[in-house]
Amino acid sequence: METIGKGLRDNFDWPLFVTVAAVCVIGVTNLYSATSAATSALSELYIQQIYWLTLGAGVAVLIVAIDYRHFERFGWAAYGAGIVLLLLVFLLAPEIRGSQRWIRIGSFSLQPSELMKIVLIVALAKYLHNDPKTEGRTLKDLVIPGLILAVPMTLILLQPDLGTALILAFIFGSIMLLTNLKLRSLFTLAAAFVLSAPLTWTYLLKPYQRERLTSFMDREADILDAGWHAHQSIVAIGSGGFWGKGFMQGTQNQHRFLPDQHTDFPFPVWAEEQGFLGVGLLFFLYVFLILWGLKVASQAKDRFGAVVAVGVSAFFFWHTIINLAMVSGMAPVVGVTLPLFSYGGSSVLTSMMGIGLLMNVSIRRFSF
Repeated sequence: METIGKGLRDNFDWPLFVTVAAVCVIGVTNLYSATSAATSALSELYIQQIYWLTLGAGVAVLIVAIDYRHFERFGWAAYGAGIVLLLLVFLLAPEIRGSQRWIRIGSFSLQPSELMKIVLIVALAKYLHNDPKTEGRTLKDLVIPGLILAVPMTLILLQPDLGTALILAFIFGSIMLLTNLKLRSLFTLAAAFVLSAPLTWTYLLKPYQRERLTSFMDREADILDAGWHAHQSIVAIGSGGFWGKGFMQGTQNQHRFLPDQHTDFPFPVWAEEQGFLGVGLLFFLYVFLILWGLKVASQAKDRFGAVVAVGVSAFFFWHTIINLAMVSGMAPVVGVTLPLFSYGGSSVLTSMMGIGLLMNVSIRRFSF
């Protein structure tokens, strides 16, 4: 036990830890400002966020303490449990804003679709770990991993939760691409995705989701309704300038023009108050985190660890890209959070679980 503890201390990934800690501190500070002008209930969300981050850190420590090779053994069990939780959503979750996503246990709310992101990464890593194939993967080789994706993705689309379903698809595509998928197969998948768009539009998307997509195409047409979020977000980002207006001085936020500023739209608050310099700092932290995760993947000593690190890196990459594109008007609003920056218990726990897995692989790359 002493030898294991010494190994963890000696190989501890300080760059990863410092980067994550910096994002968390900035996120809580920004959340305090984002909710300072809100109602009394919302104004204390930053305290709840600290609780969630503390709980998430504890979960991450627990994950790091267990050799990640043990997670490979229970990959299918975790996947099955994740599917069961997604099914329970339709039985136990109340309908909120036209969707069923959260299972309530007393005062605690759990969003199984968030946890499924990490479960999918572990399940795909287990499958690829046991797959002896070394040459480029064709479409035939994607049938089984495609089914691993299709089951949870379909259940999540039925909730409906388009943003989370897209994240799952992008994580899957990133893992397949970085584990030797043939380009021809990738282009075929992309074409199939595009061709299936009309069916998704007709049968899977709710009216409010279609409204968001159409407002994205013409934001000025419905600026007081479906286009309001994106418009106010763009105004906030642009008004920050180079230096920003200063902490708690952003007019879009303080005058409460910016909706959902604690969940989907915390970045415009930061951009308005801290300006280009603050935005540059936040960009640097996320880019470093993602590239560092890929570095960990390249140094992993087995395929399971490498795929897990790639999956976690893809998780942070796509969450960041989609959220920033969404709040800057470059993509429709689909409800994707900014990892460790947006408020949310399930989101924070999922992100911290990913960090725990990444730290686990990083530490044990020296222990084989």
